[in-house]
Amino acid sequence: MSIGVVGLGYVGLPLAVGFAEAGEDVIGVDVDPVKVEGLAAGRSHVEDIPDERLAPLRDRLRTTTSFAELHEAEAILICVPTPLNANREPDLGPLLSSARELARVVRAGQVVLLESTTYPGTTRGDLVPILEQSGLIAGRDLSVAFSPERVDPGRTDYTLRNTPKVLGGLTPDCTRRAAEIYGRVCDVLVPVSSPEEAEMSKLLENIFRSVNIALVNELAILSDRMGIDIWEVIDAAATKPFGFMRFEPGPGMGGHCLPVDPFYLSWKAREFDMATEFIELAGKVNQHMPYYCLEKIERTLNDVAKPVRGTRVLILGVAYKPEVSDLRESPALKIIRLLRERGGDVSYHDPHVPVLDDFGLASVDLGDALASTDLAVIVTAHSGVDHDEVARRAPLTLDLRGATRGTESPTVKLL
Repeated sequence: MSIGVVGLGYVGLPLAVGFAEAGEDVIGVDVDPVKVEGLAAGRSHVEDIPDERLAPLRDRLRTTTSFAELHEAEAILICVPTPLNANREPDLGPLLSSARELARVVRAGQVVLLESTTYPGTTRGDLVPILEQSGLIAGRDLSVAFSPERVDPGRTDYTLRNTPKVLGGLTPDCTRRAAEIYGRVCDVLVPVSSPEEAEMSKLLENIFRSVNIALVNELAILSDRMGIDIWEVIDAAATKPFGFMRFEPGPGMGGHCLPVDPFYLSWKAREFDMATEFIELAGKVNQHMPYYCLEKIERTLNDVAKPVRGTRVLILGVAYKPEVSDLRESPALKIIRLLRERGGDVSYHDPHVPVLDDFGLASVDLGDALASTDLAVIVTAHSGVDHDEVARRAPLTLDLRGATRGTESPTVKLL
């Protein structure tokens, strides 16, 4: 079987590799020639796919910038970004552009599968009309379905193979054909009645997390004012064997999903005369956290009679989550910007991010930095960093992730 994958980023490349490793011939299409050329030379740009996984696939995985080569594929999987624009409204530009390119090359009998996270109705209302500009009818000549990506970058225990795959087609036959495709690389399939149910399921997954993170963040702020240890509170609550799921506070949400996806649904809800106030309030709480962390930094320095201006602040971890280099929506970037605006002398250490071009900064040696900093702020707790050593050596440590819990030191403060 020939599989086409449009978009070779953190979702598309693992998918393309998964199909190739299952013995399928894969055509990967991306508009970025640098990515395409790198992959053709055996160089991966996605941390979860090391170069050595590409080497054995040279004969089964080829990459190109040309959509025309997808004409012969039996199935085409769309894995392009669905970001927010400057007004925090859905930007379907990459998806619609890809759909227009596909409309020029699709043929009868093909299966088109959308994986990009989006609001309910996108597959039927946005993708299908463009595909049908080809003269083909979706559900009759083309099988079309939505199957949300569930990639968790940096995670190794849940992969494409053992993560259940939700899928919903325009028709029962579309769902059946989608299941035939995904059954080659996924052990558990979860068919639903339509693309809309599949689209909404992905948003529910991520909004559930966003809302619960916002709740624990708000409780962390309140607990701080009340002199209560929020970490001890969470530990105690987590002993309940039913009805409670552990979430932990932090400096804010980052990445490709959680800061973005809730706004897709709240935007779409307006079309149905509904304000999703609960979802939007959670977004506001999480967006506020970097500002609260700045306040916490200012109070920590104030306790030792230091202002932010001129003080050396070492940020530990700038990626949006541990063990990745992805900077998208990372709260660390906002914290750095806020500190610099107030005259802070900011440096950072991150074993996964060698440079921050937007700030003109490079990751510093941890030992040297600890010897010269005034305050170390743990924003992202990478496993390769000895946070106990940070707590011992830094004159002051503000831990926004609970990485130093159990450290008995007057120089260490938690979020």
